[in-house]
Amino acid sequence: MANESTHRPVETVETAFDLVDALKERDGAGVSALADELGLAKSTVHRHLRTLEERGLLVREGDDYRLSTWFLDYGVHARNRRPVVEVARPKVDELAAETNEKVWFVLEEHGLGVHVYGAEGKHSVKTHARIGRRTPLHQFAAGKAILAFLREERVAEILDEHGLAGQTHRTITDRDELLEQLEAIRERGYAFNREESVAGVHAVGAPVREEDGTAVGAISVAGPANRLRGELLTDELPDLLLGAANEIEINLAHS
Repeated sequence: MANESTHRPVETVETAFDLVDALKERDGAGVSALADELGLAKSTVHRHLRTLEERGLLVREGDDYRLSTWFLDYGVHARNRRPVVEVARPKVDELAAETNEKVWFVLEEHGLGVHVYGAEGKHSVKTHARIGRRTPLHQFAAGKAILAFLREERVAEILDEHGLAGQTHRTITDRDELLEQLEAIRERGYAFNREESVAGVHAVGAPVREEDGTAVGAISVAGPANRLRGELLTDELPDLLLGAANEIEINLAHS
């Protein structure tokens, strides 16, 4: 009984974060809309919102509440406590300038890929990726590069928890097919994304690994499919990424 009690969720905390999630998705809302969406009493929603506002987590604009920049401070703190991010920054910037494409550095957290730092080249295109975005690992190149270099048990846990939802018609949604691709990624050292997360966009991702070979993150280059193709996609960009990842690993080991 003690164990069950220890792991039981705290309902008021869950309600608070349900409200935060709803406000993020809606980009702000009022008491009535939130109460209807979450199936809660207006008085309950109002008490939570006022408490969150008083603590600085929300701001009120008329009758609507929105997330405050309080979250930015905590997000930056969480990112900066991971030494690999600071080590990776200059290589991400350098690759973006060299390739003229969008370059990302991604971490794994709670079984999802988190975009923590990015740089734009002169010809980079806009996609839904942004700082802080959390994406299923199987849907994009950097994520698959991370998955390929995690322990088998951890991969199984992630797939069991998050499943294999499709983002586009090219996303791998079959477990056996994904595991086969992860084996191929381990053999060559890098992953491809051929319109699996965004239609019309290709990407290459390479893992940044710790001394035991486990991925601590991944670096990727993404661009239009009609530009990232042929030898550029299959040879030139992988070589650049592998070199950048290796430099990050060396600098991280001696930082």
